[in-house]
Amino acid sequence: MNASSTPFPPIIIPRSEHSISRAAISPNALKVLYRLKEAGYQGFLVGGAVRDLLLGITPKDFDVATNALPEEVRRLFRNCRLIGRRFRLAHVHFGNEIIEVATFRATAAPEREDTEEADPESEGDGAEGAKAEPAPTYDSEHRAFDQRGRILRDNIYGTIEEDVWRRDFAANGLYYNIEDFSIWDFVDGVRDVQARRLKLIGDPETRYREDPVRMLRAVRFAAKLDFSIEPATEAPLAKLAYLLDGVPPARLFDECLKLFLSGFGVKAYRLLQKYGLFAHLFPLSAAAFALPPYAYAQEMLQRGLMNTDERIAADKAVTPTFLFAVLLWSAVLRELNERQAGPAPDLSQLMQACDTVLRAQQSRVAIPRRFGIPMRELLMLQPRFNRRSGVKSLSILQHPRFRAAYDFLLLRAQVGVADPELAQWWTDIQVLPQEERVALVQARPAEPLTEGTGAAVPGRRRRRRRRGGAART
Repeated sequence: MNASSTPFPPIIIPRSEHSISRAAISPNALKVLYRLKEAGYQGFLVGGAVRDLLLGITPKDFDVATNALPEEVRRLFRNCRLIGRRFRLAHVHFGNEIIEVATFRATAAPEREDTEEADPESEGDGAEGAKAEPAPTYDSEHRAFDQRGRILRDNIYGTIEEDVWRRDFAANGLYYNIEDFSIWDFVDGVRDVQARRLKLIGDPETRYREDPVRMLRAVRFAAKLDFSIEPATEAPLAKLAYLLDGVPPARLFDECLKLFLSGFGVKAYRLLQKYGLFAHLFPLSAAAFALPPYAYAQEMLQRGLMNTDERIAADKAVTPTFLFAVLLWSAVLRELNERQAGPAPDLSQLMQACDTVLRAQQSRVAIPRRFGIPMRELLMLQPRFNRRSGVKSLSILQHPRFRAAYDFLLLRAQVGVADPELAQWWTDIQVLPQEERVALVQARPAEPLTEGTGAAVPGRRRRRRRRGGAART
């Protein structure tokens, strides 16, 4: 399948032969579709929403495709805002819900989620160390490619017959027509949904080179939907994993949140490792996992992701701060050991190790300061848990990162690098009245302090050492 195949007619599945009901579609999405129809334009519900509705899943988003130009969509909706640099999109706002409306595009343009970029008018703190895009090359005044063949910009509008070829997977290439409630299927996507199968539209290697993030999307959809990856779509993943090195780090940050904080993080992580993609997102962590002193951190990461998945399933809050702390912990410990910090390094050395790892990580997955700084604070609280004598030891309970740091301590105890008795002590003391807390810590014998910290940094294994020795944690 390729661009030259666009005249191929769709299979049109009438309402009587599919399971999608308008009752399952967002009322706001229906408003957009009906207004487009009444104005004489085509309006289709597209992509993941159609796929999920066929699977009986409530879609997270309802996206619309139309032959109306973005400016024409804006004229139809007073609550519409145009966004995007590479692709001009219309966002129609209904309170907290946004219906995204995209004009049909010509062949080879990536799908909406493949190409999310900052709005020129949007605000944000950005991420330090983000890579600059390589200089683009052009094959026309509209379309730009980088040196690896990745599409950087494409503003050529087209027809629905062309639009389908910019979609990534056949299961995502379905169109629900508001005109007669039929499904238009150009790429045999309905059969893929029924088979729970991911298959790229077009030549897989070419599509991955156009946009390497499609490799992460393959993993994400396979993990989220419990789909298999069709052999031809799966085959190039390991070979082309290196292409992720050229993707802007800020974009990979967004993709990591979708992979790890959507309720299927454990499955996503295992697939990333299977296809060699994880090492291109977190190279320092992957390198540390391969070394015996830090191998336990991989089990710790999977337990952390499992806990996160359970919290999401229970509709509890999760934070990228904790996620990145678990992801980078092994790299921080390795950096600390390589500094020959001694058996009880001080907090300044731990801070320097955190900062070094965070700076290096920005070249792959950019972590914004609003998450990087709290992550560092969380890790630097770990030595303080070892101190349990004296009233001052209770001040950690008032720290804004205490709860996340305590959860991190529990993780370490679960994998055997923190004393379970220590974790239980901090579990119990949280529920005691203040008077009993004070009495408990005052009754404990004074603990010897090490310069700068009051406790050794936890988590590293004893190493063979010369005089003075490397840090034991």
